[in-house]
Amino acid sequence: MSITQKDVEYVANLARLELTGEEKERLARQLGDILDYINMLNRLDTTNVEPMAHAAIEHNVFREDGEPRSITPDETLANAPDRQGDFFKVPKVID
Repeated sequence: MSITQKDVEYVANLARLELTGEEKERLARQLGDILDYINMLNRLDTTNVEPMAHAAIEHNVFREDGEPRSITPDETLANAPDRQGDFFKVPKVID
């Protein structure tokens, strides 16, 4: 299938693109090459090829869910500069 400059102008108008004459020629040639390649792929026998969602085999990369170990208040406050019971003690900020 051949793409004409008129086809390129139509699509450019839909996309609100302003193209020069040189760009229209180049795009018509490139789009024609793409369609020729697709036609070549359409001629291949794919009767025994399984459909697939991705070209690469995927596997689960996430870790197993589990309950993480929680730290105690003493471990949490071990490096606190000042503490009051199980809380961080900070200077008063608002008067």
